[in-house]
Amino acid sequence: MSQSRMMQRPICLVKNVCGSLEVCKDAIEVLNGINEPVVVISIVGLYRTGKSYLMNRLAGQQTGFALGNTIESKTKGIWMYCVPHPSEAGRTLVLLDTEGLGDIDKGDSQNDGWIFCLAVLLSSTLVYNSRGTIDNVAVEQLHYVTELTEHIKIRSPSSQAGADEEEEEDCEFVRFFPSFVWVVRDFTLGLEINGKKVTEDEYLDFALQLKKVVNKKNNNYNLPRHCIRSYFPSRKCFVFPSPASPENMGRLESLQEQELVPGFLEATGHFCEYIFVRSAVKTLKGGHRVTGKLLGQLAKIYVETISSGNVPCLENAVVALANLENQAAVEEALQVYKNGMEEVKNKFPVTLNEFTSEHQKLSNLATSEFMKRSFKDEKAEYLKKLEDAIYGHYVILTDENEIASEKKCRELFEDLSCDMSERLKNGAYSQPGGYEDYCRDRDAIIALYRKEPNKGVRAEAVLNEFLNQRGPEANAILHADQKLTENDKKIQEEKVKASLLEQKCKEEEEKRIESERMHEMEQERHEDRIKQMEEKFNKEREQLQEETERAIESKLKEREAYLNKGFKEKAELLEEEIKNLKKQQHEEKCGGWFKECVMPLVSTFTSILPNLLQYKLMMKRLSK
Repeated sequence: MSQSRMMQRPICLVKNVCGSLEVCKDAIEVLNGINEPVVVISIVGLYRTGKSYLMNRLAGQQTGFALGNTIESKTKGIWMYCVPHPSEAGRTLVLLDTEGLGDIDKGDSQNDGWIFCLAVLLSSTLVYNSRGTIDNVAVEQLHYVTELTEHIKIRSPSSQAGADEEEEEDCEFVRFFPSFVWVVRDFTLGLEINGKKVTEDEYLDFALQLKKVVNKKNNNYNLPRHCIRSYFPSRKCFVFPSPASPENMGRLESLQEQELVPGFLEATGHFCEYIFVRSAVKTLKGGHRVTGKLLGQLAKIYVETISSGNVPCLENAVVALANLENQAAVEEALQVYKNGMEEVKNKFPVTLNEFTSEHQKLSNLATSEFMKRSFKDEKAEYLKKLEDAIYGHYVILTDENEIASEKKCRELFEDLSCDMSERLKNGAYSQPGGYEDYCRDRDAIIALYRKEPNKGVRAEAVLNEFLNQRGPEANAILHADQKLTENDKKIQEEKVKASLLEQKCKEEEEKRIESERMHEMEQERHEDRIKQMEEKFNKEREQLQEETERAIESKLKEREAYLNKGFKEKAELLEEEIKNLKKQQHEEKCGGWFKECVMPLVSTFTSILPNLLQYKLMMKRLSK
């Protein structure tokens, strides 16, 4: 994140006005200026539990997010603070502070549910902040997690078959949800269970244990615990003692470190270190890394979906983002090509080798830039758009290079022929022996013309044009020359015909060499294109496999935990889910859609395009 883009203070990302959510344009502009991957930390929890203070510490600031010291919630909507990542160069830390859940001023639990949903959808790590202990009341206050199946869909409704599909979606949340961190503030108990000391993570795990007896009461008890265990790929817990004495709590923002409880500072340090080291870059469904620009678009898509009364869908969001990003990638890559070729254009006319070499180098660079930014271009639709745009610009530049070459060559002949034209006007070639003088002067002009460098691709064609234009003139001087016999004249006529034929052959040979060079260049370019596509596919496949592997590891841990606690049926259900994930993993390793759909398309595309370009250029020349 550049210095110029560093935020001086948090700004509102999502406004919450009278229960209606709206994305703030200023925040989107800030995110649009961040082209590097983002690590997104969202914090949720009941109002007045000290969420904002923790986010300020993550930002490395004493102040920033507003702190309150009354029962009134200070944070409304979702506020954002973007800072350079403290330990990962080339990444930006995006901190999202949400309005307190259960705010007495709102009286709208559905609104709380959507705020919680957005925190889950936008983050790579979700921090839940509570006070006291993790008892049944604390878990029940996190009932929003049980409503996520109603607030988030993975697949588009049009691609779902029915209730079984929806239940299967529930099992797939772990692939796409953020890591989960539970922070317990003002913790006064000892970390002991049945007289045995435990770690913070063991304390959380104990609090999330399920009850075995099946009845309505236990089902209600188990539901939020089951959701937390099943939906999030990893869980972590931190307990904090009270930060200061009761009389100092109201001015926590202004307290110096020496005025804070040492145990609180130590816990804060551990928490920040964990977030900085363990929080991953935000990714989309499919493993594509999210930049600040993409995060802004993602926020707009989700908020607009919620505001329209619909349920956010991960699949739809990814498709919409991919279309936006891929179109932008085409425009950005095309500009790279155009900028580079503009430098070549400034040197027109240039030789065929120089022109095609620069075209090949810059088109490969443009494709490389496209590959960096694009994702889920599964049918190579946007790659083809880029190819078409590059070829269109190449054809235009080819024409301009030829025009520049013709102009320079004609001007050169005009300058070189000045003396000869003057002698012709004065009748110098009308004397006996004039034809010999004419041929000498003409050949001298041609010799000087050939010595002139940087004439471009139309040098031979313009020379041929020059000879043909001078043909009638030369023929008239030949037949008027009284020094030559009729036989001499016939011999000279044959020489002229042979010379014209030789020049025509040179022009045709130049066209043939140009055509072959163009074909070779396009074959090389498209071989490179296939290589780049394969590399892109392999990268996306690795990202997808990481996503699946993370889900498998999480489910294996849960399965083992259920078996240890005697939940045989739940363990068996998890075993089935693990089998399905491993099946998907195998299909991902085998290549799937890329080998079946994309590669045949690209191979056909590769064989056709060089001939297509040659056809376009040939038709352009024939039109002349």
